[in-house]
Amino acid sequence: MSAAAIVLSPSATPSTYHRIVSPTLQIPSDPQFSIPVGLLACQRDPLLRELLTTVVSCQVSQTHPAPSGRKGKKDTASTASRTLTLEIILHDTTVFPEGGGQPSDTGLIQTADERFCKVLQARRHGGHAVHYVQVEDAEVDILQFTVGTKVLVKLGDADWDRRCDHMTMHTSQHLLSAVLEDRLNIQTLSWSLTEAPAPCYVELSRSMTSDEIQSIQTTANRYVFEGRNVRVEVQEMEKPKEPEKLEDHARGFAKAIPADYTGGIMRVVVIDRIDRNPCCGTHWPSLHNLQLFLVPQTESLARSNTTSARLYFFAGPRLIEYLTNTHKQLTATASTLSCGAPQVPARVEQVIDERKRAEKRIDDLESELAKCIARDVAKEMGQSSDLVFSKHVHRVDDSINPLGFLSAIATAFTGVARAESQYLLILSSTPSAQSVTGTSVSLILGSDEKQVKEAGGLLKGAQCERGRERSQMEWKVDRCLENGTRGCGYLGYPSSHPRS
Repeated sequence: MSAAAIVLSPSATPSTYHRIVSPTLQIPSDPQFSIPVGLLACQRDPLLRELLTTVVSCQVSQTHPAPSGRKGKKDTASTASRTLTLEIILHDTTVFPEGGGQPSDTGLIQTADERFCKVLQARRHGGHAVHYVQVEDAEVDILQFTVGTKVLVKLGDADWDRRCDHMTMHTSQHLLSAVLEDRLNIQTLSWSLTEAPAPCYVELSRSMTSDEIQSIQTTANRYVFEGRNVRVEVQEMEKPKEPEKLEDHARGFAKAIPADYTGGIMRVVVIDRIDRNPCCGTHWPSLHNLQLFLVPQTESLARSNTTSARLYFFAGPRLIEYLTNTHKQLTATASTLSCGAPQVPARVEQVIDERKRAEKRIDDLESELAKCIARDVAKEMGQSSDLVFSKHVHRVDDSINPLGFLSAIATAFTGVARAESQYLLILSSTPSAQSVTGTSVSLILGSDEKQVKEAGGLLKGAQCERGRERSQMEWKVDRCLENGTRGCGYLGYPSSHPRS
């Protein structure tokens, strides 16, 4: 690949963004060696989208990178089995390897024959950034990435959008955690950079009130409007430099440096007069355009003897998408309720109140109807000359709790039936049409517990052997009454299937 044939896009990152504070630390210039994680181009210059660099090593991958989007185990395994990848180490790269709570970038590598191969993921192995590159034929394509080959590594449009989203949320988290600690002395225990467009969250040492959340949001956004600068300071880990004293309280140095990190680079992200904290991630050079929105409530988490809370937040593109979707939902709800958007809360409250009153009226009417049915059955039983009175009461009921109404009939009947009466009563209910939510139920009550158990067994074991026009429920009930008692009758409230 000829360097003259490629015109690289300039970067907009300020020259003051990346500072090497150790006098003996230098960025390796020999293309035979890879620049260690901590000094990569994506970390020195987060707005740089493409870079001409050199292949340091390449081998067929024995493992398979997880997809950039979070998937289930089955999906991940299936994708991995179909993907051929090469593990490539470059002298330098614009593709950020996963670390610091920030997911990996995705990207593209242009080969000597001007083909673009997808970088599915980049990982840190010790101090090296390893690119997992998707290829069609590993044995053939590996020849395009021999040691010393010049390649172009870049972020495509979708890759750049992903990077911008990650930088936005990561820089916002640093700002949020700093303000929480400075203003309320609330420690950030951990955080999660979730998959877009879901909100990210910080896990805090305690929950917060809505007033506290509003105060933190106001303070953080004041710094955003001021456009406080962000810079990165790097030094040799073996000779740590004492952090400078800031005007505002700064968070202490984190201790969660990976045990396998062998790069020897300590990287500190500094937000001007607000925060300084060790981090290997990519960050915006300024707080401009990072307006922060905090979900006005925390989610409490109980773990063993400690209690923590999650505070969710949006910023940048995620905030815009959240507001857009929220507006669409509000507009649709207002249309359904036939009111303006500002009136939705009051209208919803009115609808809920009306529903509660309607449910109360339905409950009262069902109670009256159950008593009426029970009295009619008891009256019929009093006029019957059968030794054991038997009856099947069937209803067509599309409610979500048909058994509740049958139970009300049973309760009312036992209250009006004479103590000396001998009876077997079967109550049943079926929906008007078969559906996923529709349920057919039956309830058996009688004066003789043994007869009730026998009838229940017959009802469960009976098979539908007659015409298709009769429901299986009705056929089972008839078989039960014919085998268990004499003089079977049939009554439906308010509707019933006619007996054949």
